[in-house]
Amino acid sequence: MRGRWAQGLEPRYFSWIIKDRLAASERPGGFARNHRKVRRQEELIWLAGHGFTHVLSLLDSTHNLHAYEEAEIAYEHEPLGRHDEMGERLGTIYSTIAGWLDHPLERVLVHHEEFGDRILGVMAGYLLYTGLVSEGPHAIVIMERITGRQLGSIGREIVAVTLDEKILRAT
Repeated sequence: MRGRWAQGLEPRYFSWIIKDRLAASERPGGFARNHRKVRRQEELIWLAGHGFTHVLSLLDSTHNLHAYEEAEIAYEHEPLGRHDEMGERLGTIYSTIAGWLDHPLERVLVHHEEFGDRILGVMAGYLLYTGLVSEGPHAIVIMERITGRQLGSIGREIVAVTLDEKILRAT
């Protein structure tokens, strides 16, 4: 391969949440019926080439995990799950990300099936969890500005669960 194709393709809707450390995107290769194996491979080449050390999949299914192994990118699978499981799942998700980012050379991509309310809500909640932001409305506005997307009711509910259940990192 030559030129830009040798460098892979940036994952769709890729956004830095914390510059050069934590990013979010749609599932590599696309979601559901739009998923393409070749695109997934190109996106994984891009991730590896840009120094990503871990991928956190929030999918309910185990799709893509074998591809991360083949690309030699470390990964974890922490399904976000159903609404009634969110409180217990969010703490695990946030602590997994924080544990990786405690090491200064780590670069993490978090993805869900689509780049929508669920992934954006988790990322806004993570900002609260770490103490980078102290209030829910501020986390929501920051996420909307970073991604250029409005956070809907599901994303706002994830932020509310993070605050209501006091899912905050111990300092």
